[in-house]
Amino acid sequence: MLATHNPHKVEEFQKIVAGARPGLQVVSYDGFAPVEDGVTFAANALIKARAAAARTGLAALADDSGICVDVLGGAPGVFSAYWAGHHKDPRANLELLLDQISDIADPHRAAQFVSTIALVRADGSESVVSGVWPGRIATAPSGTGGFGYDPIFIADGQTGTPRTVGEWTAAEKNASSHRARAFHALLPLLHGL
Repeated sequence: MLATHNPHKVEEFQKIVAGARPGLQVVSYDGFAPVEDGVTFAANALIKARAAAARTGLAALADDSGICVDVLGGAPGVFSAYWAGHHKDPRANLELLLDQISDIADPHRAAQFVSTIALVRADGSESVVSGVWPGRIATAPSGTGGFGYDPIFIADGQTGTPRTVGEWTAAEKNASSHRARAFHALLPLLHGL
């Protein structure tokens, strides 16, 4: 069970899981939403997974993720969804981030998407894994794919003319993303469930 209220994460996880472990289903738990007051991705992922496992009696997964910009000391980080305020406006978040680093030259716009997945089993045991996707921040949004900061994130390792993740197909993103990297680290822990 995946503890999230974010339909984009549900869709992304379903595609990642289908590609990595055919037959495994992602069922989302969108009930009670605990207060995410942790100051790390791991703390917030554990808060959500613990709440879902306690309410359902089943093993639960939860992801906490965001974008970390080097020149901002790793911010927005755990505050990525709320960067422009508590109304969680993805476009406002993206525009504020671009404005904050508008005078920063390309070589200094390094950033990473980070995904941390917590697994809380029915017996109460816990595991936490992370996936990091390095890249840099574009100077302007491009593309309509993905969600959140995808239209301004240029992943490292591209050949040819680099594209933002907003210009990638869902299949391309799901093969390389921070969430895919974290899930692949989690796969060995799922075999005993």
